[in-house]
Amino acid sequence: MERVDLTPPTAEAGRRADAYAAAPLLNCLLREVAEPLPGVGDRRVHRLPDGRLLRVRAGRRPAEPEVFAAGAWRRIGHTELVKLVGEELRRHTGLPGGDLPAEMIDSRDAVAALLTARERATAPADPYLRSEQSLLTGHPCHPAPKARGGGPVASWLPYAPEAHARFGLVLLGVREDQVAEEGDTTALDALGTAPPGYRLLPAHPWQLGLVAGDLAPAFADGRLLRLGTTGFDTWPTAAVRTVYEPRRDLFLKFSLDVRITNDIRRLWRHDLCRLRRTDLAAGHAFAAMGPPAAWLSDRGYRTAAFAFEELAVLVRDGLRGHLLPGATPLLAAGLAEGFDGNPLAATADPAGWWEAYLRHVVPPVLTAFDDHGVVVEAHLQNTLVAVDGTGTPVQALFRDAEGAKLLPDVTRAAGWERLVYCLVVNHLTEIAAALAEHHPGLEPWPAARRELARHDLPEIPALLGAPTLPGKTNLLLRWTGADGAEARYLPLPNPLAGA
Repeated sequence: MERVDLTPPTAEAGRRADAYAAAPLLNCLLREVAEPLPGVGDRRVHRLPDGRLLRVRAGRRPAEPEVFAAGAWRRIGHTELVKLVGEELRRHTGLPGGDLPAEMIDSRDAVAALLTARERATAPADPYLRSEQSLLTGHPCHPAPKARGGGPVASWLPYAPEAHARFGLVLLGVREDQVAEEGDTTALDALGTAPPGYRLLPAHPWQLGLVAGDLAPAFADGRLLRLGTTGFDTWPTAAVRTVYEPRRDLFLKFSLDVRITNDIRRLWRHDLCRLRRTDLAAGHAFAAMGPPAAWLSDRGYRTAAFAFEELAVLVRDGLRGHLLPGATPLLAAGLAEGFDGNPLAATADPAGWWEAYLRHVVPPVLTAFDDHGVVVEAHLQNTLVAVDGTGTPVQALFRDAEGAKLLPDVTRAAGWERLVYCLVVNHLTEIAAALAEHHPGLEPWPAARRELARHDLPEIPALLGAPTLPGKTNLLLRWTGADGAEARYLPLPNPLAGA
């Protein structure tokens, strides 16, 4: 494991953390409960539910919040912004908000720790890993995107992708009669050697620490053995609980009993039990399409029967068997966030770059839905875009069978709403905004409209003509304590309609 710096954040890191943490919180507040008022210039004024006025510097990352009081605008910091959000939502919903205010503060403090650690860390040389480890802002429309469960920094920072961490996995031996698995898990057996009568089970060290008390009886009676650690490091990806080992070209996804964005990131039994069916359907859909589109299969899981969810590990396809020759994969969320070598920022032909991006990202998602009944969650963290030597997109790769849905398990209408949110609102809107920010004057939405119009789905005309699109209400969802899987939507202006 590379040593992660635990130096306390400096005042400058704290100021930067305030700005990083305020932007997604403001996006939520302005999207979900505020009323926009007419304005000019780069300052936008919104009326909050209690009548107060809030002014921000506009953009995809709103900044410098001010409230109007005693006849003047007064700047507020992140702590006061959290207090304001809490007051507004208590009046708006009649609910206290549970742990969310503390999570907002935790998210800001986590960013401060990450900024400090990054100053002394070495970013990976591989551009793919740099893109996966670039997300200091994270989800741009979540009130606490970087919260890490409220634990001390030392408990999570050594495993944080944003701190450019890398670490070995703990190797456990599970007694053979206690192993539960499905699918192809043979890659796990190559990670080390288990004694006779046991099977190898890698564990994420953070998760192992979180559930250590529950596992003590199994270690005591021999159902579970500690076999040391891997002789190699793995790199945490943007999802935090998923790691990549480049030499073996292996992704492993673990349970993590920590709330990250809307959910506790445990591999739940009900999801694992339906995983193979969903993954096989997605795999068949992409095989029928053929290259260059690709699906990274979640090909099997292994766990211990007595700690089914706590110790579950999922084996995912690597990249090399799917990538076009000479192509470099990059995380779509990293393209929006920015990293050293980001081709979105560097391209000299933003219009051509964007058309290539759309040409590779949009068709596989629509074809999987219409021809095969698979709803791929093509949001920014589930999509890899491979580029050629000039930085031009040449391929899209999709992942996460856990989040995919099948028709008719969900209705076509519900599946389409989820598809539109993930692909258009979460994904294309962010990439389009980042591209326009780096290349002023570019109008990205006419090209997006043309690409969508090429596809003969019955839902497309309504999508292109609708005044609004479904926007997920992450702030209200968390404030009201709704299940993270129960998405709630509100209407957002549709940029396709006016393109």
